[in-house]
Amino acid sequence: MNGKERNALLHDAISQMGLDALVCALPKNVLMLSGYWPVVGTSIAIAFSDGTVHLIVPEDERELAQNGWAKHVATFKPGSLESITTAAEAVVAPLRRLEGQFAAGARVGIEHGEESEPSSYAAMHLYGGSLSRALKRALPKTNPVLADGLIRKLQAIKTETELGRVRTSCALTGEAFEQASKQLHVGITEIAAAELYRAQFRVSQAGYSGVQRTEAFFFVMSGANSAKAHGAYARSRAKQLGDGDLLLVHCNTCADGYWTDVTRTYSIGRPDDQRNQMYAAIFAAREAAFQAIAPGEKAADVDRAARSVLHDRGFGKEFKHSTGHGVGFDAISANALPRIHPKSPDILEPGMVFNIEPAIYIDGFGGIRHCDMVVVTESGYELLTDFQTGMADLFLTSGQADSARSA
Repeated sequence: MNGKERNALLHDAISQMGLDALVCALPKNVLMLSGYWPVVGTSIAIAFSDGTVHLIVPEDERELAQNGWAKHVATFKPGSLESITTAAEAVVAPLRRLEGQFAAGARVGIEHGEESEPSSYAAMHLYGGSLSRALKRALPKTNPVLADGLIRKLQAIKTETELGRVRTSCALTGEAFEQASKQLHVGITEIAAAELYRAQFRVSQAGYSGVQRTEAFFFVMSGANSAKAHGAYARSRAKQLGDGDLLLVHCNTCADGYWTDVTRTYSIGRPDDQRNQMYAAIFAAREAAFQAIAPGEKAADVDRAARSVLHDRGFGKEFKHSTGHGVGFDAISANALPRIHPKSPDILEPGMVFNIEPAIYIDGFGGIRHCDMVVVTESGYELLTDFQTGMADLFLTSGQADSARSA
């Protein structure tokens, strides 16, 4: 994988902050620094001010790690039968071998504070405060500097290589939505419907060469349950899909660590007048948000554009969250830059990837959300989720539902 653009960004950012190096262990940050998405979370990436990147990974991740762009890949044994040890203790020795590259008093940026981390495996290791202690043991002459702000800014701008991986994730997701929606029918449960989408994502993955690891989380919420989709998490239930239901399908998927955040809401059968008004308002808000996207524009103005449309159409109170947030290295993080929020101070720049998700949630009735992903270009924006982009694409007629049930 080509990391020239990312290394150039790292060189500039690290130098401007007066650092000699940046050390990261959260998998999303290791991916950003090195092009390698760690599996269990014990890998460490060290980016030096000259643009070179070193990786320290457990031995059984060496093969995967070599697909990134790190100049050097060192390994360690996370455990043995001779002794019981922790990952923080195991990485001290390989870190110490880098001591000669640091002058006395070298400023080393480190992660600190709360973060959202997409799942890279069934169980993940997080160093927390033990990372700074391991660095102090291995490199006692260095001076640690908290660098969370710098890391978030680096995450916000995607290189062309990284955008290519995000586009792949979006393409896989689009195929899953297109194909799985044809199999929806009255009587299937939300849980079974979510599995249709997840299975189709796996089928779609087979058609993409060069993708090593994928993950897919799909959730289906129907009828009155769809109004609960504004909560902190989504959940598919045993409820059966009914004729006339709204069917909200939310997903977070990834290809080799580059994530999506996408939602489509279907109507089983032709929607009634109220549902039609909801769909029309959301698509008008979506278009208003798109038209507000350009380099130099305020993220808060993008939120305002969408929110104003929903307010004017009588749905202002039913839009219960921000219009979007950064996506790519993060899957679901309201604080990932840029924050498309009424109070956001963020300014849009080319290369920023985020979602646009206008929504209406009416308790006891149902909810509609349409969540797309976009990237800011030099002149405006590019839609990364160019599938099921019109209201007619989301209406599943009774005949279609019956055919899917028969199949």
